[in-house]
Amino acid sequence: MVCLTSQKIDTKLVAEALKALGKENLALIIHGSSFPSANGEDTGFGTFNSKSGHSLIDYASGIFNAIQLGPAGKTKSSDSSPYTGTIFSGNPLFIDLKQLTEKKWENILSQASFEKVVNNNPNQNQGKTAYSYIMKAQNEALKEAWNNFKDLSSGLFGSSLKKDFDKFKKENDFWLDNDSLYEALSIENDNDFWYTWENEIDKNLKNPKNDEEKKLYEARIKEIKDKYADEIDFYKFCQFVLEVQNEETKKYALSKNIRMIADRQVAFSDRDAWAYQSLFLEGWYLGCPPDYFSKDGQAWGFPVMDPEKMFNSDGSLGEGGILMKRLYKKMFQENPGGVRIDHIVGLIDPWVYKVGKKPMCEEGAGRLYSSPEHSELYKYAIAKYEDLDLTLEADKEKRVKSLSDEQISLYGRLVEKIVIAAAEECGLDKNAIVCEDLGTLTNPVDAVMKKYGLQGMRLTQFVVPEKPEHPYRCKNITENVWNMVGTHDNNPIAMWAESMINTHEGYLHAKNLVEDLFAEAENKDDIIVRLTQDKEYLTFVKLTEIFASKAKNVQMFFTDFFQIKDVYNRPGTSGDQNWSLRLPNNFEDLTPIDLHAILKAAIIARGKEFASKYASLIEKLS
Repeated sequence: MVCLTSQKIDTKLVAEALKALGKENLALIIHGSSFPSANGEDTGFGTFNSKSGHSLIDYASGIFNAIQLGPAGKTKSSDSSPYTGTIFSGNPLFIDLKQLTEKKWENILSQASFEKVVNNNPNQNQGKTAYSYIMKAQNEALKEAWNNFKDLSSGLFGSSLKKDFDKFKKENDFWLDNDSLYEALSIENDNDFWYTWENEIDKNLKNPKNDEEKKLYEARIKEIKDKYADEIDFYKFCQFVLEVQNEETKKYALSKNIRMIADRQVAFSDRDAWAYQSLFLEGWYLGCPPDYFSKDGQAWGFPVMDPEKMFNSDGSLGEGGILMKRLYKKMFQENPGGVRIDHIVGLIDPWVYKVGKKPMCEEGAGRLYSSPEHSELYKYAIAKYEDLDLTLEADKEKRVKSLSDEQISLYGRLVEKIVIAAAEECGLDKNAIVCEDLGTLTNPVDAVMKKYGLQGMRLTQFVVPEKPEHPYRCKNITENVWNMVGTHDNNPIAMWAESMINTHEGYLHAKNLVEDLFAEAENKDDIIVRLTQDKEYLTFVKLTEIFASKAKNVQMFFTDFFQIKDVYNRPGTSGDQNWSLRLPNNFEDLTPIDLHAILKAAIIARGKEFASKYASLIEKLS
């Protein structure tokens, strides 16, 4: 049996092996809420800003050179999914309360209140978040801190903190005013889901249809701001505290040679849908067409940016385009490691469906920019009627059969003029963009990815073993991608391997792995048999595969690295149990994968000539 354990990881040896294998980046995937806590400081939610969060950065340093975070926006009271968070506001749950009890923050939170939050955490030291609990408890603690902050007038840092707060509000008013106003309206209307508000004026305050409405709405906004002045400033205060702590963590991570990579979800939150509703395409939502996993498609219910608001007729950015560029600039400024774009298809060739309908062709759904034959979407089409393969349904990947260079540029202009431009203005380049292109990849998306040399993903757990040329198979994986065995949406690779043992599918995977990684072995049949029967060996070889491939970049989810057999996200489910898995507080006592043995096997898998070149390195890894 193969041993998946290691006593201690030699970071210099790991760096040497990664360089030999041509790896430029090795990133640990862990969402903010999954960060561990220190003993006696477990409030019920993880944060990279905590002392224990920094300890994980210390641990990762030398093994990894980046940490792939999840979306960091403010989530809803009723939904813990980070993929429905706000596009500008950060999640106040990532504020490290402990720091507020210290001198650097003028002790604006009492130690007793902090200990109360910790002691009442129902999931204390269980490696799980307590979402419903901490949403309320964190808010109460931050209100105490806010009330004490308002009283600061002197002291070593008090006046300086207030000046910094005023500066923060001015510099971020373009999004902060909208988001804090929404918070006040949520209090006024007794919930934070604006679609159910009874007051029609409040629903449309940021979307007046004429001068009369504009005047009426401005008066209502002033009324709300006067009535909830303290609540509005409290919201801004929480964003300020979070900004300060985030900046400190970014600098700390960089000092440890760790770059933080942000995650831009495809969704707009309820708060954003309210604030910018005039920029969205009325009557349409973003989703996914029917596929193997969902026969009716995925009805996400996310608003879709109006193409006519994204760009002006002369090609310059419209109001929607300016908003999107501001979003990406903020993300690149705050995350020097770059940005992972969730569902890049949604930026290039989005699937849209009618409000109140299913995301199916027969109910009027289609590709926003690829439907010249559609009675409503035709005016946004980049592909022309003659570019279509009409033997294929509108939801098929290869339906757009031909495109000119000009058309490809039009499909890619959002990526070029907003995302890449924002990165460059922040001193980064296109390699700071990680594109989640898993699943359906239409011809226009593929063409744009190639034109701009964007880095996509290859998820080896999802390889289709019956297809020799499948892009997730090791032999087909190219250099300019991020390779991984799984993401936050998959079971840990050990659980996947367990499900493959003694199955026909497992045999097919084993056969391909032997062809790709053991091409020169004399006992191929014996290896296949072992892979079909030994779950630990199958796990080991699947981990070896991502390093043996040509991919220059590798990501690994924290459950795979620390060998935690539990699931972070179960797609299609909701409730406090989902999105709740955390790295335990004693994570340093866990036994990670045997990275030395995996890297050694990856070098050997490259062939005898390659292994001979690195014989001394193989010996050191043994």
